[in-house]
Amino acid sequence: MTDMTLLTLLNRIAAASSIDDAWGIATDHFATLGFQRVNYGFTRFRHLKTIGDPDDALFLSTCEPEYVKRYFRGGFYAKTPVFRWAERSAGACTWTWVKEAFEAGKLSAEEAEAVRHNASMGVTAGISVSFPEVSLRSKGALGLIADVGLSHADVDRIFAARQEEILAVANMMHLTIVHLPQLSRHRALSPRQREALEWVADGKTTQDVALLMGVSPAMVEKHLRLAREALAVETTAQAVAKGALLNMIFQRLPDAAHAAR
Repeated sequence: MTDMTLLTLLNRIAAASSIDDAWGIATDHFATLGFQRVNYGFTRFRHLKTIGDPDDALFLSTCEPEYVKRYFRGGFYAKTPVFRWAERSAGACTWTWVKEAFEAGKLSAEEAEAVRHNASMGVTAGISVSFPEVSLRSKGALGLIADVGLSHADVDRIFAARQEEILAVANMMHLTIVHLPQLSRHRALSPRQREALEWVADGKTTQDVALLMGVSPAMVEKHLRLAREALAVETTAQAVAKGALLNMIFQRLPDAAHAAR
């Protein structure tokens, strides 16, 4: 890929208006390099050794639905050695070290079982990218799973030749995604709930918000209560903070405001 072509690709990702768009552009490119299967995860609510409530995290994948269900919703990802590497590190690596550690018996029993399970599903070689974060509560990581037929040595050669390109696309995708609204069925807000939270964030009282929205104070309280329930928090202040962290308020949202994620 020429520098000009790469710049065009990066500009397309940066200009994406939704997470799906940024994800699609980046993963289409990774597929041309031999990685049709890609996993991505990001949370702003990491705490100690957990990622927080999975409903608050963003999980994206191009893998088969059954694998996605087990990998993300079943919590399988947390047992893999590459996830544990990503928790502690920032940067990128191929999975050759996993193969070597597995063969040398240096993985924990849980990690070794995860490696065997992945191998049974055709997930062996690949590349991990762990993104640096400015917040102690945030963490994002990307896994590129090598196409069937590509060995660890093949992936090492691809990475050696295309490392800067892979990292540039991955980082631009990540930076774009974390600034876009994170929409999900679990954390969906109605337009009126978002508006009420935005006015509260501006320092308005319930009476002020009622006048601004043209509804009764009781209706404002209802919007705020439903917003708290949707965001799984106890106070309106927490709802404002969480809505802002998830880019769900003060954002120009796409038409498909309740797109599945």
